[in-house]
Amino acid sequence: MNTHLHPVPQALTIAGSDSGGGAGIQADLKTFQMRGVFGTSVLTAVTAQNTLGVSGVHLMPSEIITQQLEAVRADFRIGAFKTGMLGTAEIIETVAAFLQNKPFGRYVLDPVMVAKGGAPLLQSDAVAAMKTHLLPLADVVTPNLSEAEALTGIRIETAADAERAARLLQDAGAKNVVIKGGHLDGSTSAVCTDRLFTPSETLAAEAPRYPTRHTHGTGCTFAACMTAELAKGRSIEAAFQTAKAFITAAVSHPLNIGSGHGPVNHWAYADASPDISGKDIP
Repeated sequence: MNTHLHPVPQALTIAGSDSGGGAGIQADLKTFQMRGVFGTSVLTAVTAQNTLGVSGVHLMPSEIITQQLEAVRADFRIGAFKTGMLGTAEIIETVAAFLQNKPFGRYVLDPVMVAKGGAPLLQSDAVAAMKTHLLPLADVVTPNLSEAEALTGIRIETAADAERAARLLQDAGAKNVVIKGGHLDGSTSAVCTDRLFTPSETLAAEAPRYPTRHTHGTGCTFAACMTAELAKGRSIEAAFQTAKAFITAAVSHPLNIGSGHGPVNHWAYADASPDISGKDIP
């Protein structure tokens, strides 16, 4: 097969390592693979963690982060990329400086702040740096409710609150905003709704809420799936719908691994052979 005629889509994740394999770089690369995209990575931190929690964090020096970015840029055709755990204002500024000329295509910003077990993954003074340096570069930002509240300073209890928060994030520079989760405005607890706010419209994607503790890596996986779809040239709207379907399958078919917040199931959603034929993957 001549892959020069139909190059394999390539994506990049800039994030931390999860030794438990359920989130971070590991979740991103698994998701890229399942969506038929070749994944590259830039490591920002090493965490010691499992399903019970985070017991240690070691942040990468800015110099090696920059060297990794340069290495990827020099040899790969990245169609889209995402950032996850960045940790500090210094790392955010380092990454943002490198990204000024958009070397990696469309950008999905997952504003990782807290691990599933509650451990902080972003220093408090780094939130301002994220808003100042990364939001203006983002094609889409994918906060959950608590992250959206931290980024905007408003309490989100209704769908109208979610839209207000999204518009504030767009005012700060993000082109599109996905606010994930929640049962706002009286929706039943049996329904989980994610909302995409584009400059011109709002799309809602609903799925049943599954009673499971195996939800580690949901945010990383959702953002990684959007990144993979964007790397294949899909629209923001199509990437959002696929990411919702992917994460719904991953949560609703748990692997039951670990004694705490177990990982989602990256195998659960549809076949994804490499997309080198020019045809859509379901």
